[in-house]
Amino acid sequence: MEYRIDSPNSAPRLINRLRLKHWALLAALAESPVLAQAASAISVTQPSATKMLADIESAFRFPLFERHSRGLRPTPLGEEVVAYARQSQAGLSRFLEGLEIKRRGGHGQLVIGAIMGAAPDLVARAMAEIKRERPLLNVRILGETSDQVGALLERHEIEFAVGRFSSLKQHNTFAFAPLANETMQVVVRRGHPCARQRGLTLEALTAWPWILQPLTSPARQLMEEEFTSVGRSTPANLVECASVFATLQLLQASDAVGALPESVVRDHVRAKLLRVLPVPIGKDLKGFGVLTRIGEPLSETAATFIAHLRRFADAQAQAQAQAQAQAQAA
Repeated sequence: MEYRIDSPNSAPRLINRLRLKHWALLAALAESPVLAQAASAISVTQPSATKMLADIESAFRFPLFERHSRGLRPTPLGEEVVAYARQSQAGLSRFLEGLEIKRRGGHGQLVIGAIMGAAPDLVARAMAEIKRERPLLNVRILGETSDQVGALLERHEIEFAVGRFSSLKQHNTFAFAPLANETMQVVVRRGHPCARQRGLTLEALTAWPWILQPLTSPARQLMEEEFTSVGRSTPANLVECASVFATLQLLQASDAVGALPESVVRDHVRAKLLRVLPVPIGKDLKGFGVLTRIGEPLSETAATFIAHLRRFADAQAQAQAQAQAQAQAA
């Protein structure tokens, strides 16, 4: 087959030739490079998928994939087409889900991402407020760490995220509106030997097992900087865990040390399930905020939710400022 770049006015031809099933196949190939698996994902036979892919490349008039023994690998232009296909399928799925909810008498849906550090305070309060206003609104919260919600936002699986940049290039793709700062605390289980020691240092704690988030998360990157600042390597006895819930359970069931946001461990500390160690983390995490895709308007529901987030963030900041002023006066 001979491929060539078509004229800039090829959009109508592509729209007429490519069907939803074509885009679904491209999105499936983004998840699996094996054509048979992609075909199964969209409920067609492999011969049908092979013909569909040939039709797609014929419509674009340039190759989208390179054929290899282990499957298909997108060409540079193919990567852009596949990324758009995945985004369009995610948007279509959200639209159809929201439409079905409205058909059943609901009031649409909102799918957002949120880091666990923001969930106990701002996200929970904003959620309660919008559900009070719109009881039949279907809300879904995905993700736990900034790298997770950033990936979800990039793939259009969520409308916006509450988190922070997890890579230097994300400012080219996402807009960021700050909400609040976050304090990290070093914690262990109740009854941990270190809980009775005085003069603890981060250097001494590196000899203990640790549970930390993956390297792609800002919290882990902060801890790596802390270990470096005290002349220590990453603890050799280490469990990497992206789930905050699982981390909390592991800390309670072992002698491991963890570093988590204050808002996440607060209730466990109050319940005396965890103890905060008097080991200061040199600096707080960079403040988290609302991440949105640049150039894409938000739905009215998302804008309302974000307005609630900002209102509660402002109230929280004022309360903290008043508490600090009272403490200084005393």
